[in-house]
Amino acid sequence: MEFPAAVVISAVIVMLVSPSSVNAQRSPPSPAAVPTPAPAPAPGPDHANLTELLTYAGPFHTFLNYLQSTKVISTFQDRANNSVDGITIFVPKDQAFSSLKSPSLSNLTQDQLKSLCLFHALPRYYSLADFKNLSQTSPVATLAGGQYTLNFTDVSGTVHINSGWSDTKVSSSVHSTDPVALYQVDKVLLPIAIFGTDIPPAAAPAPAPVTETSPPAADVPSSVADNGLAPTSTKPNSSCRISRIGAWGAFLLAASTALAFSL
Repeated sequence: MEFPAAVVISAVIVMLVSPSSVNAQRSPPSPAAVPTPAPAPAPGPDHANLTELLTYAGPFHTFLNYLQSTKVISTFQDRANNSVDGITIFVPKDQAFSSLKSPSLSNLTQDQLKSLCLFHALPRYYSLADFKNLSQTSPVATLAGGQYTLNFTDVSGTVHINSGWSDTKVSSSVHSTDPVALYQVDKVLLPIAIFGTDIPPAAAPAPAPVTETSPPAADVPSSVADNGLAPTSTKPNSSCRISRIGAWGAFLLAASTALAFSL
């Protein structure tokens, strides 16, 4: 038996639009995408806070005041944070400023004070061991530039610094971690570029105290010296001689008188 074409077509359409066929053609839903958290930013470098170091590490308040008043502290901090070579700073104690009588810093201009502060820093990091080689390349340029240079010498492991006007040494290490080094010095570094070449002579060392020496003792016989007695003269005095002459005279007078009576 033959089915009409219309019936066949209708049956195919019914099968296609039936719910079972529709569900079969649908693909399963994809799982929802889980958002990936953004990576945490890398921690920044642990920068040394120069203001805190100079405030709490020692008696450096006078030097810190000069750095802040001249804005040089910002220059130092920027170099400590952002430069590849780092920075080395020589920090005078408060006593170094209070004992500085001549030349005086009170007559310096603001630009000169700024140069003086920059004169206390080198444009790279140096450990204490590096100064032994640095002494062979002196003079060394400072952050003040130009003629603001320092001379270094290493004496049995102790770093000595000469600025022309100042001759001092590194007395201790305040902070020494690349890229920042802070070293304590006992004197303010005074540059020739500011104070000139008329450098007063260094004070002569105090003379050694003179000890009084007793005059040499006269030669005395050992027996006398051993007994602790003063030496006596062996030369007879005049009274002894007179008494001896008188005794002989009396003897001769008596002898002559006896002879006369016997005759």
